[in-house]
Amino acid sequence: MSEMSFEQMLNESFKTIHTGEVVEGTVFSVKPDEIILNIGCKADGILTRSEYTNESNLDLTTVVKVGDTMEAKVLKVNDGEGQVILTYKRLAAEKGNKRIEDAFNNQEVLKAKVTQVLDGGICVMVDEVRIFIPASLVSDTYEKDLNKYKDEEIEFVITEYNPKRRRYIGNRRMLLTAERDKAAKELMERIHVGDVIEGTIKNVTDFGAFVDLGGADGLLHISEMSWGRVESPKKVFKSGDVVRAFIKDIQGNKIALSMKFEDENPWRDADKKFAIGNIVTGKVARMTDFGAFVEIEKGVDALLHVSQISKDHIEKPSDVLKVGDEVTAKIVDFNIDDKKISLSIKATLEPDEPEEAKAEESDADVVSVNIDEVIASEDAAAEEEAKPAKKTTRKKKTEETVAEETATEEAPAEE
Repeated sequence: MSEMSFEQMLNESFKTIHTGEVVEGTVFSVKPDEIILNIGCKADGILTRSEYTNESNLDLTTVVKVGDTMEAKVLKVNDGEGQVILTYKRLAAEKGNKRIEDAFNNQEVLKAKVTQVLDGGICVMVDEVRIFIPASLVSDTYEKDLNKYKDEEIEFVITEYNPKRRRYIGNRRMLLTAERDKAAKELMERIHVGDVIEGTIKNVTDFGAFVDLGGADGLLHISEMSWGRVESPKKVFKSGDVVRAFIKDIQGNKIALSMKFEDENPWRDADKKFAIGNIVTGKVARMTDFGAFVEIEKGVDALLHVSQISKDHIEKPSDVLKVGDEVTAKIVDFNIDDKKISLSIKATLEPDEPEEAKAEESDADVVSVNIDEVIASEDAAAEEEAKPAKKTTRKKKTEETVAEETATEEAPAEE
């Protein structure tokens, strides 16, 4: 048997590889766009950036270094220049595909970073396998803007696995719903009517606010936000606000909340504070055509009717008052059952002086006369004086006539 030459022995020391084979190599050179591996063959293994990852701008020097060992799959045994072309991402995808299949079959919870945000959902990568999560399956609530998930790590399960069509669908909402149901059950088991709790405003509507209690939502109705009048919940609260409230009622899985704590009730001792006759000061809170509502204490509005604003006639309250004006008035009516209070500014004013007193205090040289009344008075007086005068004249004439007749009868006849 002939001895082998050095070149033959060297060639024998190198292993033979085939296309599609998985090989392990050691990195002995790395550039931003290329990795060179020693794979135990005569030729080096070349791994380009495009065959390492789908990220077009990735700097390979940031992910591998000289001396690292890694697996790759042979794409070409000879690229024409004696080099072996390798791929890492395709091997990772094959492994990832098996990983996804197992996760789908076992309903395993996966965790991955969001790599892309689309109009209809988000994408994550698991071992180089692209998984799409539709917008409707991203959260258990409506999400207007999905960009907040970019580069965030999220948990999900695979609900659709179709390798032939390369269709892999993830579902995050399922996990959130399950967690919420569990938390809701635990919450309902420990809370009771009357308990004081803290929560976070989740959503504000025209009729109230929904508060996240950590497992379930409670409704804080507009009528339960304050002892005073609330025009709009949106002027009082916004999403994210932390509120302190107590549980007013529980009906099934519905929780009613209230912020009207009894120790803050302005109607406590109201019969003393708001007794009829008390003088109070407050600010005009709102206006109507028939009067102004004055806040005489936080949470307590009293009606100042237009007829009670001034001694002078006023068409509408806005002619003399505006919101924010401070007024002092007397309580003239109080109804504790209906929580209604009526005020009067007129009642705080000094009463008008009698006409006689005013005349005495007026300047004697100044006389105010109504000409029409004087003329009418004088005509009436003249008429009254004229009536008895006429009667007297008639009487005198009658007496004279009688006297003449008597004298005629008694006088002797002339001869």
